[in-house]
Amino acid sequence: MPRRILIVPDKFKGSLDAINAARVIASEWMSVWPKDIVKILPMSDGGEGFGLIMANELNFAERSFLGCDSARRDCEVSYWVDSVSENAVVESALSNGLYLLPNGKFHPFDLDTWGVGKLLLKLGQEKVKECLVGIGGSATNDAGFGMARALGWRFLNFDDQEILKWTELLRLKSIIEPESIVWPSITVASDVLNPLLGLNGSTWVYGSQKGLNKKDFAVADKCFERLAKIASDKIGNDFSVHSGAGAAGGLGFGMLAFAGAKICSGFELFAEKTNLESKICNSDLVITAEGKMDSQTLMGKGTGQVASMSRRLGKKCIGLAGQLELSRADRIKNDEFCHIGSIVPEIANATDSISNTEHYLKLLVRELAKSFPV
Repeated sequence: MPRRILIVPDKFKGSLDAINAARVIASEWMSVWPKDIVKILPMSDGGEGFGLIMANELNFAERSFLGCDSARRDCEVSYWVDSVSENAVVESALSNGLYLLPNGKFHPFDLDTWGVGKLLLKLGQEKVKECLVGIGGSATNDAGFGMARALGWRFLNFDDQEILKWTELLRLKSIIEPESIVWPSITVASDVLNPLLGLNGSTWVYGSQKGLNKKDFAVADKCFERLAKIASDKIGNDFSVHSGAGAAGGLGFGMLAFAGAKICSGFELFAEKTNLESKICNSDLVITAEGKMDSQTLMGKGTGQVASMSRRLGKKCIGLAGQLELSRADRIKNDEFCHIGSIVPEIANATDSISNTEHYLKLLVRELAKSFPV
């Protein structure tokens, strides 16, 4: 009797996106078990690939417009819309993503989220009512200042002059709101729980990934502290302490404070919109995968949550990884996965794995499928 296999992989960061990872795993499994009924569901919890993955699942149509990247250079930005429900899906990294910039050419002090604001205004022009926004993969660390300015917010210094760069926010005296709201209702998908400020905030935890030096951290954090104080006085709510405010260089904070957004767990949003629980219930075996499985996998990353949901529903779940950094003790204590396989160190070294992920993933899946009982 054919088995029903559900494949729910995340991306292998820097080497294979979730959509292609799902296709590779499905193809290799079917080469060994051609009678099995295999369904794929690429996963994103708000990071890279969120827009296309969610749009494919929700059957939204792709559109694009001439927007700009975080250096204010023109670029074509895609978004996805359902004209019937007037809902949309957006991936902010298609405007402010790190991948859009030449390595090392721009300092984060010279970048902002203006393009994200332009994208939200474009959705408003198209009469979109509600929008899901994935905010991972950003190049920016401006607390959503650029986005807010694009939406019409004005930030004045002690001389009542408008502040044009977020690095000048130490002199912020007052904030003036837009005359009208011309953007849709926003739900942000985030896999990050950090607040905006402090050692656990956006700058200190993620700043180095964006090119900030340690000497820059205090400067950025003080600017954000001033912004949060004046914004709290203006709005009546201190969003800087909100879970997820520190996501995407503080874009989470900007979305909350200046776009009226709400922030949700990226995985929970993905699971809800894709009916993941129902799909798992209707499967005999679940396979999930990601680039690196480590202690964070067991503490709430998407693959770990897929395994946890599968176990709760009485289904077996296999975990696949590019690299496995789980101790034997962790693996023994955790019984969410019925089996975990990895390219490194089982098949290849780390360098070869990253440069030829698809090839080694095929080998890993094929060997696993051959050894898996009928």
